[in-house]
Amino acid sequence: MKRIVHILLATAVLSGCSVGPNYRPKSATELGVPDAWSVTAAPTPEDLTRWWRNFDDPVLGQLVDQAAAANLDLAQAVARLRQAREQLVVSQSSLFPSISGSGGFSRSEAIRGGGSTLTLPDGTVTTAGGGGRSNFSLGLDASYQVDLFGGVRRGVEASRAQYEAAGFDYATTLLTVESEVARNYVLARAYQAQLANARANLAIQDDNLEIAGFRVQAGLVSSVDQEQARASRAQTAANIPQIEQQYNAAVSRIGVLTGQAPGALKPLLAAVKPIPGGPATVGAGIPANVLRQRPDVRAAERNLAAATAQIGVAKAQLFPALNISGSLDANAGNIGSLFDTITGGLFAGISQAIFNGGRLNAQVRSSRAAADAAFAGYKQSVLTALEDVENAVVALQAAQERERQFAIAYDAANNSALLARSQYRSGLTDFTTLNTQEAALISARNGLVQARSDKATALIALYAALGGGWNPAVTPTVDTTPAAPAGTN
Repeated sequence: MKRIVHILLATAVLSGCSVGPNYRPKSATELGVPDAWSVTAAPTPEDLTRWWRNFDDPVLGQLVDQAAAANLDLAQAVARLRQAREQLVVSQSSLFPSISGSGGFSRSEAIRGGGSTLTLPDGTVTTAGGGGRSNFSLGLDASYQVDLFGGVRRGVEASRAQYEAAGFDYATTLLTVESEVARNYVLARAYQAQLANARANLAIQDDNLEIAGFRVQAGLVSSVDQEQARASRAQTAANIPQIEQQYNAAVSRIGVLTGQAPGALKPLLAAVKPIPGGPATVGAGIPANVLRQRPDVRAAERNLAAATAQIGVAKAQLFPALNISGSLDANAGNIGSLFDTITGGLFAGISQAIFNGGRLNAQVRSSRAAADAAFAGYKQSVLTALEDVENAVVALQAAQERERQFAIAYDAANNSALLARSQYRSGLTDFTTLNTQEAALISARNGLVQARSDKATALIALYAALGGGWNPAVTPTVDTTPAAPAGTN
């Protein structure tokens, strides 16, 4: 008994060891994260969980919420998250013994012969003992691989990290869907504004064509003015179908992003509304925030942790493996006496790889190479996140400046076009001058719309670059994500 206790104690001590490197999170310095941005950005961070509310547009909020609940890319991400969870359960099951039971019944009957002949005292001859026999059996088998060098525990560690990475992948998909809905919503409103501009310009061109026709009939100008007016009017009219096509594409895209048919949202978006403006500034915080806020960065970090654990899994194969198995069996001719006699057995075996052509060592080196690649990918995702933020900050500042300048240009072009139109009516200028001034007005008006659209788009890009749209304090799991659509269970 003492020897058995000593063996069990030694096994417990050995099973507390885990070969392979222990994972250590990388510091911001190791990942190349600077202390400050290289561009001018608001230092104070803000709550970005539901950043679309900053645009103060209820329709936009409704669409983002619909996409978060019904987008099919998200449904696929949830399914992958469920797969990762079940793989973790599979890995954890290796930490426990495997127990199986069995039961059987058999009966044999004599087809011919098999009995004994007896002569009774009265001389009668009879046959006895030729009937069939029944047999009942029950068995219980158990086996357990002692995790002496932590290979199983490293496998569980890798599966848990992969499960967490799948959760962050889901969050990354969520952020992408949210930003895509918002971006296409801005485009739809911008196309509505461009359509309004084009139709207003077309009305002006109709008026100019009418004026030119009157002046030609009066002999005040040649028919060249009328032809120029007709050409300008046709060019303006030709832009309208293209803008309508672009508007339809944006609305259709929003429909698909929200898990609906392309045309499902046309009634909702039919009413013309302005391009959402949003706040003038966004608090970007410090660069190190991306390590916590960006789910794609956190997914890359978890992939590195999983790859590091896989080194231990591969390395444990180089060491001995201890397997313990046992069984209990019962057999009887009738079920009532089945448990009268029970036999049991216990077996322990140890195995060690002696020669495998270098396969196991190659697997260790392969796992180390995979961990190196995962670290490079992690660092790359961090640097890309920093790049996204700085590019979005500069794009927002540029769009804001362009909006200010186009507002000035639009005001000046509008005044100039009004004067040119009045002078043309009075015969004080030619049609070429009028056409030039109105072309400048059209350009400034569309430029202002585009600048406002670019500003809203840059804001959306900045929110996405900062990792807005989810709660970074909670690692997404199957229980914290929306339910899968019907029919996927």
